[in-house]
Amino acid sequence: MLLALDTATQQVGLALYDGAEVRHEVLLAGAARHTVALAPAVEQALANAGLTMADIAAVGVALGPGSFTGLRIGLALAKGLALTRGLPLLGIPTHDILAAGQPLNAGERLAAVVSAGRGRLAVRWYAAAEAGWQAEGEAQLLTAEELNKEIRSPTRVCGDLNDDTRKLLARKRKNVTLASPAASLRRAGYLAELAWARWQNNERDDPTTLAPIYLRTNQDLPE
Repeated sequence: MLLALDTATQQVGLALYDGAEVRHEVLLAGAARHTVALAPAVEQALANAGLTMADIAAVGVALGPGSFTGLRIGLALAKGLALTRGLPLLGIPTHDILAAGQPLNAGERLAAVVSAGRGRLAVRWYAAAEAGWQAEGEAQLLTAEELNKEIRSPTRVCGDLNDDTRKLLARKRKNVTLASPAASLRRAGYLAELAWARWQNNERDDPTTLAPIYLRTNQDLPE
């Protein structure tokens, strides 16, 4: 059984996955107090699935970009479990989790968006390929206006999009397809599948060196 943890933003996601089915999945939207919410949520997830921590054989965790505090808390729990129980640890970039849940359309790009605070968006671009969405370069910090200007060809946009950003992007009807709010949720089930695939491919990350992905300028302070 693999436990997936996503605390990259105010949203907390948990999933339990055995390779055949998602045994449990929960999304706690607006859970700003990760320190208080995360451990009890894991305990409740295990109880709901009729499992105990002894059933967990691997841990997948969202690496960011995202909130400084949220990522630190999620990584700390994931690393603690990996080190104390000798479990494989698999880190997955936050944008890849979003991309995994989007329909694949040939000839279309994907812009996966994660809130970066202070009105900024962490955006990563993907191209459609036979194997699925393939990332193009690293994530970048953009404002909603800058993201809008960057879109010059048919592009699906998903992720943390508030009402103002949706209205701005919707003006580009020929080139922008907006994922619905429900389709823009970052599901821990997809994180679990991505982590499971790495695990089955005999990959794992070193819990002593695995670090979160931050997108910050020198002027930024931890959120």
